[in-house]
Amino acid sequence: MNFKLEDAEDKSLIAVRSKVRREEITYSIGLMAKGFANTALSLGVVILLWVLGLWALDVTPYIGKGPIEVFTWLFLDTDSAEHLKLVSDALGQTMIDASIGFSFGLFFATFIALLFNLSRGFEQALMPIAMLLRSVPLIAMAPILILIFGRQQVTVAVMGAIVVLFPALVNIVFGLRSASAAMVDVATVYGANKLSAIRYVAFPASLPSFFAAVKISVPGAITGALLVEWLATGQGIGYAIISAVGRAKTNEVWAYVVVITLVSIIIYNLVGLLESLVLSRFGQSTRKRR
Repeated sequence: MNFKLEDAEDKSLIAVRSKVRREEITYSIGLMAKGFANTALSLGVVILLWVLGLWALDVTPYIGKGPIEVFTWLFLDTDSAEHLKLVSDALGQTMIDASIGFSFGLFFATFIALLFNLSRGFEQALMPIAMLLRSVPLIAMAPILILIFGRQQVTVAVMGAIVVLFPALVNIVFGLRSASAAMVDVATVYGANKLSAIRYVAFPASLPSFFAAVKISVPGAITGALLVEWLATGQGIGYAIISAVGRAKTNEVWAYVVVITLVSIIIYNLVGLLESLVLSRFGQSTRKRR
């Protein structure tokens, strides 16, 4: 009799686990579908504003290129393969530069936010420096940074990190301090030190703010990469746009602008999708349950 009861309990437990797994899969598929829909909607709005802007401002066809002209230049012209390779190479370099700046900026923002959370003294000492970096325009600091670090990848990392650092730092600090004081006290009572309390209490509570920092940092890192390419390295889309403008190649200019805009929108929405998936794992998203 006991064997039958245990067997029934095992089958019930397996059924519950299967149901939960199916719900997780269904929810993840729904999130991905919603992410793709948001991306398509964003792209559609951008294209609509693009066309309406050219029409409303009455831009001459020589200067203003619409979606059809850019698509033709990239994919349908006799030299489209060469055009596509030109844009792809520049885009690849810009993505490398943006990734370097994003990684360094987000790493230092997270590290400094942890220091601020551990000690108010660190915050009082370092926050004025962060405010200074935020208040001085990057284009004004660029000549000094180029003189110090040269025109190599180090300058890309420094300038990209400066662009990303402050907004990410503010969001992450806010997130780490949004943890419930009662939960922190409970962790402390059970013997957790400050680092353990941050790991098990503050970090999960800070995830929404952390992903907000990431979503802000992605376009910031791309903008910083474009700027440093223009001013320092002479590579990537940032330099290619200036070069194409000087040679009056308007189709090429528009192709660069369109491609980097599309990539920025796609990456932003991918981060939003990742945020939804991660927060659902930590129980910080709202879902319908039967």
